[in-house]
Amino acid sequence: MSDTRVFVGAMAAGLAAIGAAAFLYMQSTQGAVAAEDGPGPNLVIEVAGEAANGTVVIDLLPEIAPKHVAQITELARIGAYDNVVFHRVLDGFMAQTGDVKFGKWGEDLSMAGTGKSDLPNIPAEFSDRSFQRGVVGMARSSNPNSANSQFFIMYAPGEFLNGEYTVVGHVISGMEVVDAIKKGESDLNGAVPDPDRMVRVTVEE
Repeated sequence: MSDTRVFVGAMAAGLAAIGAAAFLYMQSTQGAVAAEDGPGPNLVIEVAGEAANGTVVIDLLPEIAPKHVAQITELARIGAYDNVVFHRVLDGFMAQTGDVKFGKWGEDLSMAGTGKSDLPNIPAEFSDRSFQRGVVGMARSSNPNSANSQFFIMYAPGEFLNGEYTVVGHVISGMEVVDAIKKGESDLNGAVPDPDRMVRVTVEE
């Protein structure tokens, strides 16, 4: 990004340029969370913990990832996501949660991030939807068809994930809560001591 120089004789133009730059910055960092609520079901997440407290609403996208959305909504309906922690959170990248086996708050979290639900793994449903701020993707192992219950919310654009991970939705409300989630240590791959959690996760049609 080039420097912006404001000269005394052109103060008005300088202020206009600064205003325009600020507008473009806000558009680039927050555009992904300003999307309207689509026809798909919404995942409503009540977040609590040391750093973040509030509600996050995710508009799910069954039109591009029907099998993934069906699994997420089923897990939410049976309460599997309740009290699951955000076990891996990397500032400027993403917040990961959804380990319904080893990621329960108040239990031993030493294996958080390695577990999954009792439901079958889901075949990849890659699409042309880009990973931008506020986009929600499904976590998986090196096997493209290994997604199960874990998902992540993007803090910033990550186009290198495009076509490699399944997009399942985007945040339409509460991105400020996501931003506040307790961050992990970068040298520990984002592992979070005493992590924040999803207290309750429900589905609204």
